[in-house]
Amino acid sequence: MKRFTAILLCAVATLTAETSAAQEHKIPFNGEVTDGAGKAIRTARVWHRSERDYALTDRAGRFGLTDVGPSDTLRILVKKRCYAIPVEGRRSMRIRLFDETQAAAEEAPEFVSLGYGFVARRERTNATNYISGEDLRRSGFTDILSALQGRVPGLDITGRGSQGGDGMQLTMRGTRSFKADSTPAFVVDGVIVPSFEGINLNDVDYVEVMKEATVYGSNGANGAILVHTKTAAR
Repeated sequence: MKRFTAILLCAVATLTAETSAAQEHKIPFNGEVTDGAGKAIRTARVWHRSERDYALTDRAGRFGLTDVGPSDTLRILVKKRCYAIPVEGRRSMRIRLFDETQAAAEEAPEFVSLGYGFVARRERTNATNYISGEDLRRSGFTDILSALQGRVPGLDITGRGSQGGDGMQLTMRGTRSFKADSTPAFVVDGVIVPSFEGINLNDVDYVEVMKEATVYGSNGANGAILVHTKTAAR
């Protein structure tokens, strides 16, 4: 088992693949994420080339990815901590996260024979809408929510208010919730916030609107609007 120092900060912008990696043979990739005691870590976000195309670990800590090359690097986001795990030619992986800086990984041969067995647990990007900051700025509005109006199917923004504050109502059609209200969660660079007050539209890299956002617990029961800033993308 090889131990290495994890990268603590992850870029949220699209990761550019090396030309040689793009030519490598890609395979279904099954994995498992646990803590240092071997306890499964659920709802950890795992991706390899683009954070926009990720998997969430299930209750057993398992995830499935496709098109993973032998020289790719997996990124794992757990409670605002991000780990970089080089694939190094492995065809599957059992990953243990010991603390904020240390992780270890080894190949799990029994996962390889499952083929696409874990891929069913993958988050599907077709349930998520992405709007670039550039597109939002072209709307002529100066605030995020006003710029989103009419751009996301199922997202209704009504009333007067500022950036999701008092007076503005948001409803995500198609969500299922036991909560009394229908307001989606507001998230900025991975942190849940009460509103987008103070976020300059010129600082936005892209916005992600999720109808299924259980990764954010009860806060995401009605979906979530995720703002990714240019600062976090660096």
